Amino acid sequence: MNLQAYIEERLTERKVLLMTHLIAGFPSLEANWRMLEIMAEVGVDLVELQMPFSEPIADGPTFARANQQALERGLTLDQYFDLMQRATAAFPFPHLMMGYYNTAFRLGHGPFCRRLAACGACGFILPDLPVEEYGDLLAVGAECEQTPIVLMTPTNTEQRLQQIGAQAEGFVYAVARKGVTGSQTDLGDELYRFIARCRAATDLPLGIGFGLRRGEDLRQLQDQAEIGIVGSVLLEVWEREGEAGYAALLRDLAAGRE
Repeated sequence: MNLQAYIEERLTERKVLLMTHLIAGFPSLEANWRMLEIMAEVGVDLVELQMPFSEPIADGPTFARANQQALERGLTLDQYFDLMQRATAAFPFPHLMMGYYNTAFRLGHGPFCRRLAACGACGFILPDLPVEEYGDLLAVGAECEQTPIVLMTPTNTEQRLQQIGAQAEGFVYAVARKGVTGSQTDLGDELYRFIARCRAATDLPLGIGFGLRRGEDLRQLQDQAEIGIVGSVLLEVWEREGEAGYAALLRDLAAGRE
């Protein structure tokens, strides 16, 4: 899949896109499937499926706990890829693997990318892998039609942003604030200045993540970025309010695209 072309086509229908997130195996694979069904019902635009890891350095407390519990309950890499394969066959939105480099390292770059391709994934997000350490992962990914999604952060210098932008494909994941996932992000002038810095380093679409929590947040991103990325709050609401609350939040988020 040409991910950039897909994003641009979807943007002819809405002002900003919605990308959602779930952690495989938490609270269970059965719950994951219901989450995906609800995502499909509201028409989310992209989904990242996270492979749990024991040291998820980019994740805040909610995701860190979920990662640990999924592993304690026995979630395996085979089960992760099985979920990915079933999901890509059943749901229309593109699926990205989100995880940590340990998975690609253990499998080897070729087997990692080929297995993602066989499962129907369109790319991967490895937040702990610096762009200069990708090695042949970029070439192997291209051979397997797997798009590597790189991250830009507010602490990056202008030179670093240019280095990252030169490697970027598909879209750039722009981290809305310093720190880890979960906390509310102030969608104000500081974020907009950071978005402008990212724009100077890449012509690709920008996805804004870390701290988006409601449809109004997506409305504020209109004319600023192409994708709003929402994760932690979805899991929090699932745990607190169940399917009904989860679906209501996703409907609110989806409405923020219009």
